[in-house]
Amino acid sequence: MRSRAAASPTGSTALTRSTRVRLDQPRPDRRRLLPVYDPEAFGRLSERVARFLGTGRFIVYMTLVIIVWVLWNIFAPQHLRFDEYPFIFLTLMLSLQASYAAPLILLAQNRQDDRDRVNLEQDRKQNERSIADTEYLTREIAALRMGLGEVATRDWIRSEFQDLIKEMDERRLFPEESDEGDR
Repeated sequence: MRSRAAASPTGSTALTRSTRVRLDQPRPDRRRLLPVYDPEAFGRLSERVARFLGTGRFIVYMTLVIIVWVLWNIFAPQHLRFDEYPFIFLTLMLSLQASYAAPLILLAQNRQDDRDRVNLEQDRKQNERSIADTEYLTREIAALRMGLGEVATRDWIRSEFQDLIKEMDERRLFPEESDEGDR
């Protein structure tokens, strides 16, 4: 984009470039009509709320609030009561709390399902790698066994030595036999 600058003292006009757009830096934020929120931050908040709603502490706090609410509206002086006997306002507050709690719990469950799905996929890939490694090692061991088929092992050499020792002991027991008779 080029724009004409004001005339210079010499009377000539110069073309100047507006500020260059740098591709290595993010664009500045645009003004938006709607507020912008971070979905991850909202998801983390919903998980914290859902985690708190699932505790015994929440049940105890909620029970205490309801007991205080009911006792206040029954035994407080008439002019200080804010919710008379059918406790319509209490019902409204509990409905409001439930209407916000249910979607937050569902959002937290969806995020947990996504994490579980990713973990399951990673576990499946790891299992495939482990199976491939095991099959490779099995083939290598089979190839080594085939290669060692005729090689003298320690046990075979030991048994041969024991046979030789027995044979030498037998020759000492029977000295009357000559070496020439064995040939």
